[in-house]
Amino acid sequence: MQHTLTRRATGARFLLGRLQPPAAPDDPYAADRGGPVGRAIRSARASLGAALPGTAAPCRPAESSPIGGMPAHGLAAMGLITALALGGALCAADGAWIYVKAAAGQWLLERAWTRSAVDGTAAKPWPWADTHPIARLIVPAHGIDEIVLAGASGRTLAWGPGHYDGSALPGAEGNAVLSAHRDTHFRFLQRLVPGDGLEIETREGMRRHYRVRDVAVVDTHALRIPRDTAVPTLTLVTCYPFDAVVPGGPLRYVVVAEADGGSRPPPVLAMLASVAANGGGHPGPGEAIE
Repeated sequence: MQHTLTRRATGARFLLGRLQPPAAPDDPYAADRGGPVGRAIRSARASLGAALPGTAAPCRPAESSPIGGMPAHGLAAMGLITALALGGALCAADGAWIYVKAAAGQWLLERAWTRSAVDGTAAKPWPWADTHPIARLIVPAHGIDEIVLAGASGRTLAWGPGHYDGSALPGAEGNAVLSAHRDTHFRFLQRLVPGDGLEIETREGMRRHYRVRDVAVVDTHALRIPRDTAVPTLTLVTCYPFDAVVPGGPLRYVVVAEADGGSRPPPVLAMLASVAANGGGHPGPGEAIE
């Protein structure tokens, strides 16, 4: 019986071999029949078979591999670009915050100004503020309406124009000196020309009208602003040039306006020397007022 079953199995394998169609002579995929692909496959098999047991055949990383295809200096360049992009974003955010602070500050100062006008007290714009509104600066021709703060420290100038201690109060007799940053509240100074009108409104509601008489660029080392003048005077000081990239330069842009209706005193800017043409920075020290 066993001999009969073996003969039948052998016959079946023979019939299956006869029924399988022969490979076409030009069939490239006849892996075991001499086709070009078949020869390549046999060669690859031979290479893999030649590798030692437990080792992999050597191969190069794929061209599209993001790691294997990029040299070390390429990765370093990508890291540097990423760092620069992040730093630029942070600088832009910091620069944008300055403008947001300047705009939001005037809204808060406006509310404090209204409270001061109602009860006649020095109302703080926020509980921890070390300054308060003392006047309102209006330039109708340029659409300017800004609250002036007491003091001219860096903290104060971040929120609005500041008044130099030791100078006359805005709207009063004498020379009132105001300062602000060139890229926010006093950027409009570059558009002022002799003859332009300005107004100061005091906390008591009185308004005094001024007219621009002099405009100059002055070195801070030579800047001497008189404390007393023959007619009420308003001196506006900011950094120069207006488009300076690096702050801290020695030059200031100075605008002097005098109250309407008074006789013209000796030119205030006649005492200013060393007029220069370029530079930039922050407002000069209070001791420049004499």
